[in-house]
Amino acid sequence: CKALADIERGFRVLKSDIEIAPVYHWLNDRIRAHALIRFLALVQCRVMRMRLNAGGLRASPCRALEKLSKIRMIEARIGGRVLDASSKTDKDQRDLFDKLKLPKPA
Repeated sequence: CKALADIERGFRVLKSDIEIAPVYHWLNDRIRAHALIRFLALVQCRVMRMRLNAGGLRASPCRALEKLSKIRMIEARIGGRVLDASSKTDKDQRDLFDKLKLPKPA
């Protein structure tokens, strides 16, 4: 029964957190691709939730992504040089990068 509850929770996440609405496809390749994308989104959401919980953060994956989405990246081309930069990250954003085991932007 625990597996069934996990599956049902996964479908709720797909509908709410990941905001995936029904899409109608008729070609087999498109149906498989759509199912794969939905599956990968669910796996990514679950991995994020596990890493956040393991790191002691009770933020949902949606809240974490919302917080991280405020970081801005820019690329400037001056002559032949390319310079990359990001907006300044706050402590919460740096903690999220650590807990999610992601490299921090430069």
